[in-house]
Amino acid sequence: MADLFDTPAADIPAAPVADAPRPLADRLRPQALSEVIGQAQVLGAEAPLGVMLSSGSLSSLVFWGPPGVGKTTIARLLADETDLHFVQISAIFTGVPELRKVFEAAKIRRQNGQGTLLFVDEIHRFNKAQQDGFLPHMEDGTILLVGATTENPSFELNAALLSRSQVLVLERLSLADLERLAQRAEQELGKALPLDGLAREALLEMADGDGRALLNLVEQVAAWSVNGKLDSEALATRLMRRAAKYDKSGDEHYNLISALHKSVRGSDPDAALYWFARMLEGGEDPRFLARRITRMACEDIALADPQAQGVCLNAWETYERLGSPEGELALAQAVIYLALAPKTNAGYAAYKAARALAKQTGSEPPPKHILNAPTSLMADQGYGAGYQYDHDAEDGFSGQNYFPEGLKRPVLYTPVERGYERELKRRLDYFAKLRSQRGG
Repeated sequence: MADLFDTPAADIPAAPVADAPRPLADRLRPQALSEVIGQAQVLGAEAPLGVMLSSGSLSSLVFWGPPGVGKTTIARLLADETDLHFVQISAIFTGVPELRKVFEAAKIRRQNGQGTLLFVDEIHRFNKAQQDGFLPHMEDGTILLVGATTENPSFELNAALLSRSQVLVLERLSLADLERLAQRAEQELGKALPLDGLAREALLEMADGDGRALLNLVEQVAAWSVNGKLDSEALATRLMRRAAKYDKSGDEHYNLISALHKSVRGSDPDAALYWFARMLEGGEDPRFLARRITRMACEDIALADPQAQGVCLNAWETYERLGSPEGELALAQAVIYLALAPKTNAGYAAYKAARALAKQTGSEPPPKHILNAPTSLMADQGYGAGYQYDHDAEDGFSGQNYFPEGLKRPVLYTPVERGYERELKRRLDYFAKLRSQRGG
């Protein structure tokens, strides 16, 4: 039974005019979940959606994944599988008045005996208050929410919304998945692509895991009038390579800098250079990379190689003088140096432990013997009394206590037996032995 808000514009696309041109991606849209290529980790018989559908119990969902992997298609097919009325909105174009209409229509539909699957594309674009607006309608069964996002739900969605939904991760399509999709496109077009083996592989790589992007590329290539088959060089001449997916303010930014940092920490210069290059190719600001590389030197190399920070700072200064792209080579060399340098986080761990201890004991005064006594009153109070001048002591080391008097001496810095820290450990052990002998 139709209601006031059941209009083609609000709920489902209007039927295409006969013989109207339709993009290949639209013509190949799966008509059943079994036709979806990829995402077996979600759609398989023992996977979350497979189990939900077989048990007849579908919960609210959030699809998290990159563009072109089937989020919208799967949501629409779920509605078909469960006899729910499908409504699609985009958080980019939908405001509070439109949401009210959607919820009111869903209530009327529910009174008439039909549920509503509300698909919200780019759900992370809704602010926290708007996200809260979904909760009562999810709880009373007015809607079954299926949200789609390219951003990490942990950071972008309300905890209350996440607690009422299951997050399913959709993955970029593999080359094998893309090849199956290309073959399906060739069947629809009624002809094979005019590409040799290497060119065909290059075309799949251009899609970068995005099925919709691949179909758009296939449609362009299929429209060419060529004799024989094109090689990869001819393909590259005719078809500009698709820009790599990289959002300098989103998840991909943090994922790639994490990959770079961990590759450096893992002493793998090849992997470190790869992720460094990936970020540059994506348009990352080399100054951001210079800052992060210098941080890696402080955090993971530190005193195991005291020159590491200088190498990074010199590379940073070289970049500032040369600019791009020449200066990026200096940063790349710093990445290689860090990856091959001895590693330690002893200084970093000691710093964090010192901060934690300072926060816990922040009111404890220094021992009086290491305080100056510029006035007679302070001298009468014992300031400076008993201080031993280290240069006058044997070995230039007095062994006195420099911690607050009521604080048991902690061990904060524990150097490792790698790189220059091996020498620092030898010195530390030496002073610890003298301190023990002298009762410090």
